[in-house]
Amino acid sequence: MRISPQEFTELDLAVHQVLRGVPLNDVSVLDLPGGGAARTIEDVRALMRLPGSGSSSAPVRALFWLRGALGKLFGWDPVEEGLPAESYVHQVPPEVASRSSVQPGTREGPFRVLYVLPGEAVSEIVNATVHAFSCMAIRPTAEGQRLYWAVYVKPVSRWTSAYMALIEPFRRFIVYPSILRQLRDAWRAAYAEPGAATEHG
Repeated sequence: MRISPQEFTELDLAVHQVLRGVPLNDVSVLDLPGGGAARTIEDVRALMRLPGSGSSSAPVRALFWLRGALGKLFGWDPVEEGLPAESYVHQVPPEVASRSSVQPGTREGPFRVLYVLPGEAVSEIVNATVHAFSCMAIRPTAEGQRLYWAVYVKPVSRWTSAYMALIEPFRRFIVYPSILRQLRDAWRAAYAEPGAATEHG
């Protein structure tokens, strides 16, 4: 479910400093039942790495395959050796970098980790179409946890706005719902109390 960015921007998060000035494109939330107050963003990341999670649905796999094929065809996704100059890894304060459970700059698929703290994780992707950032943050609620997924997009060319407009329906109605639905199911399997509701939505 998408929400107004205000709820997200009012959270006490390092991302607000690290990505200051980068446009916040959208924020989605997912309420996760159970698990207790001690859960961290690493618990979320671990579930997203499980087989059958993430982008495992056929439509999402097809969209990622198509994007990858177009990237190869048009040279959108050059492989960088080392950190590119424009990487926001260079913007991460030393105090934040020192607390990260993952070395800033670590590659995770097409993304590069900026940092992973107990309550938030930020990664970036840089190519010829966008310089985009994914921030996931978690906060305890009375019923479990609330996961925030914020996407920031920094234009890299005059085509960035058109590219984002083109992929918006796929992101909003196929990719994000699929990823979040599978994450919710994995969370329930791992942490929800016996007999907890399992309805989808």
